[in-house]
Amino acid sequence: MTIRPPKSEQELLERCQAIAGLSVAELARQLDVTVPANLRQHKGWLGELVEQALGADAASLSEPDFRALGIELKTLPLNAQGRVQESTWVCSVPLRDAAGLRWEDSCVYHKLRHVLWLPVEADADTPLPERLIGTGLLWRAENEQLEALRADWEELMEQIALGQFESLDARHGEVLQIRPKAANARVLVEAVGPEGAPMQTLPRGFYLRAVFTNTLLQAHYFSR
Repeated sequence: MTIRPPKSEQELLERCQAIAGLSVAELARQLDVTVPANLRQHKGWLGELVEQALGADAASLSEPDFRALGIELKTLPLNAQGRVQESTWVCSVPLRDAAGLRWEDSCVYHKLRHVLWLPVEADADTPLPERLIGTGLLWRAENEQLEALRADWEELMEQIALGQFESLDARHGEVLQIRPKAANARVLVEAVGPEGAPMQTLPRGFYLRAVFTNTLLQAHYFSR
């Protein structure tokens, strides 16, 4: 089933409200989609299901999921205590031609300026079909949040531009981090090393730390 992209923020929010409280099985049934036994071999399946339900149209493009609205969709898996249990994928890290990139032109900036956060139950004791879809939160980054993201991005990209990405790990960055993103160690991409020579390395991605997304949810759902 193909659902057209929403024409306005209001329409997008109405679609979110329509699926809030549904189980994964109920939503999949509406879309005539088969629920996998688990997500270990189907990573990303749940996000794709929600994208289909809401009419996201960016597919694999490096643009916000709802292109006409400039809104990115991010599902947030919650544990039994209602907290985000893992970091959130943002986009791929450019490992070539990184020098001279500006924050305002970066994929991270364009992806995170305006986000629809959608909490989803992810407790391991709850079977996948029974997990519930939460209420969406449409969020625009405030100045302080953008500044924290910008500071991390600039620091991390400086290391990338210098070819020092091999020394970067998940400990770097206050709210934004870089981690390898590949199905296995045999997946390699072209990069520029410390001496400016071409080399191959694991692809890497930008991720938001769970402390950042947990703070957003706490502020919205429990401070009103």
